[in-house]
Amino acid sequence: MSHFEPNDYIRFDLLEKNINIVRKRLNRPLTLSEKIVYGHLDDPANQEIERGKTYLRLRPDRVAMQDATAQMAMLQFISSGLPKVAVPSTIHCDHLIEAQLGGEKDLRRAKDINQEVYNFLATAGAKYGVGFWRPGSGIIHQIILENYAYPGVLLIGTDSHTPNGGGLGGICIGVGGADAVDVMAGIPWELKCPKVIGVKLTGSLSGWTSPKDVILKVAGILTVKGGTGAIVEYHGPGIDSISCTGMATICNMGAEIGATTSVFPYNHRMKKYLNKTGRADIAILADEFKDHLVPDPGCHYDQLIEINLSELKPHINGPFTPDLAHPVAEVGTVAEKEGWPVDIRVGLIGSCTNSSYEDMGRSAAVAKQALAHGLKCKSQFTITPGSEQIRATIERDGYAQILRDVGGIVLANACGPCIGQWDRKDIKKGEKNTIVTSYNRNFTGRNDANPETHAFVTSPEIVTALAIAGTLKFNPETDFLTGKDGKKFKLEAPDVDELPRAEFDPGQDTYQHPPKDSSGQRVDVSPTSQRLQLLEPFDKWDGKDLEDLQILIKVKGKCTTDHISAAGPWLKFRGHLDNISNNLLIGAINIENGKANSVRNAVTQEFGPVPDTARYYKKNGIRWVVIGDENYGEGSSREHAALEPRHLGGRAIITKSFARIHETNLKKQGLLPLTFADPADYNKIHPVDKLTIQGLKDFAPGKPLKCIIKHPNGTQETILLNHTFNETQIEWFRAGSALNRMKELQQ
Repeated sequence: MSHFEPNDYIRFDLLEKNINIVRKRLNRPLTLSEKIVYGHLDDPANQEIERGKTYLRLRPDRVAMQDATAQMAMLQFISSGLPKVAVPSTIHCDHLIEAQLGGEKDLRRAKDINQEVYNFLATAGAKYGVGFWRPGSGIIHQIILENYAYPGVLLIGTDSHTPNGGGLGGICIGVGGADAVDVMAGIPWELKCPKVIGVKLTGSLSGWTSPKDVILKVAGILTVKGGTGAIVEYHGPGIDSISCTGMATICNMGAEIGATTSVFPYNHRMKKYLNKTGRADIAILADEFKDHLVPDPGCHYDQLIEINLSELKPHINGPFTPDLAHPVAEVGTVAEKEGWPVDIRVGLIGSCTNSSYEDMGRSAAVAKQALAHGLKCKSQFTITPGSEQIRATIERDGYAQILRDVGGIVLANACGPCIGQWDRKDIKKGEKNTIVTSYNRNFTGRNDANPETHAFVTSPEIVTALAIAGTLKFNPETDFLTGKDGKKFKLEAPDVDELPRAEFDPGQDTYQHPPKDSSGQRVDVSPTSQRLQLLEPFDKWDGKDLEDLQILIKVKGKCTTDHISAAGPWLKFRGHLDNISNNLLIGAINIENGKANSVRNAVTQEFGPVPDTARYYKKNGIRWVVIGDENYGEGSSREHAALEPRHLGGRAIITKSFARIHETNLKKQGLLPLTFADPADYNKIHPVDKLTIQGLKDFAPGKPLKCIIKHPNGTQETILLNHTFNETQIEWFRAGSALNRMKELQQ
């Protein structure tokens, strides 16, 4: 599987055996997604298979965790009482490094500030057999692509952008920490059988059009929830014009359309990348089993989209949502019409979506042209290398220096501003401004905690060109810049190598192998720590219906996991459930007053912060519910957005619809994620009402629950609530959580 794990092997023989069993049963051609997913079934001979309906029991090959989510995942694994992980697993330190002064200084500061957390993760990894990538090693998804992903792998990761590995032909799925614990414990992992959306690519990429433009276009077509419950499978002759890391970019941002994951079929571009990253033996094996790593001719897709890459234009999406798509040629005009600031304050390249060698090279090629004409960036400019290997290689090959010369600051090999780890000084909170990034998300306040920052996402080379020009009104395909000598010139589209001509420079060794004998390894969590807290089991269901639930908040509009459990400065509390619960729903808009973090306390009738009100209810034995809108919980995989409401006394979340990962996370923690049978019933509920949920004694798959709405004037209404629980998930609810149920089964 990896040179870091010499005793764990790729089982294409088992994949082939399972695929043949399922193909014989279904008697039809299979998509690539189906081959890899069904090829990992726990019981391929008897598993019920129906796209979009049945739950599959799967055996993933490996688990990956980033440091912000690994804390809670490892705390849950410790609670399970198991001695070692059952599958190859890794922890990656990339989320806790704040961008402030530059790479080396920021890394030193992060190691000092987060020493307690890093020590916990390193010792827990050593104790339980988990590989540990130290801070500075790079972003989890780039490390996985370089070392662990391979065609045909089924990998789960505790980060929503885990689908990045689909660029190397794997099914890589973002999950919450409780799902990771199941797999690390050797328990079959459950996933609702995905539908498959086919995206047929024809033509070829050229000029300023990049792989990023493919997913920006798809996001505009499908919107932020159009991929929910589906795997997006790219195919067609156009894929051969896209590099392996370019395919990873497309799969990575598939998280923004709600897709379970995205994947490309194995081809020569993947083989080239495997060879260059020291895995020629895997490429040889993939060649041998190639028929199982591509879709069958004549396979059926639930939806089909066709994109001609030869006609695709550079795109830029935003602000405030990643599915608001504009051609770069038109965004300036649209911005002026909408009143968005056209002057660009900061351009930021990198992130897990666009930080490959090719990305850095294309940006450097644009910057080099500006320097040749005596120009530097008009906007501030930052660069985030994806890994230590990328950083070392772009330093050696001169790309990093070119990007510095044009005015850029090279940040640490980490997530940084993409996830809000940015100590931004050039504006005040509330100041209206525009930034352009090569990131994946641009939700309100995500990058800098300023709700007035208009963030746009695009390709690294477009970010670089716009940062040089300093305005959204610049189109590099047609517009001219004025050089230092007063002469006008036009930027040429970048044309660079997708991989270095020499071998990659690995840079510093940042990996810690788990020891063969960990019997003497201690994992300490201080009872007085403000960063880490051992978990206490959640209470079991009492066997009764949920009577007179108070409405904590009725949310208006978009409510992402950033709204439910903010990142940025709160990341430091990801291992301490009680402390991080002080950010519960502070970004959500209360329909009653149109404000964030201001809800009515039903007892005192005073308005106050959401977490304080939830704590008041919990202290006084008042159980509560949240009412949400469409696609509730979209965005990050962070299970804290489910742990926090459970910890503070929540019992149910009722919405028009859920994002996949968040819905599962809620179930795992013993909450009830429910949807209105009639979405219009959202309007029947008011923040001052009380709700009773009936039918839990006869809780069964596919059977709706009743909800009685009790209005303050004494009148009542009854509505129906749907759910997607299966038998196993109902057992989680009755036990109080999936972890509680695991312990019951062990006993």
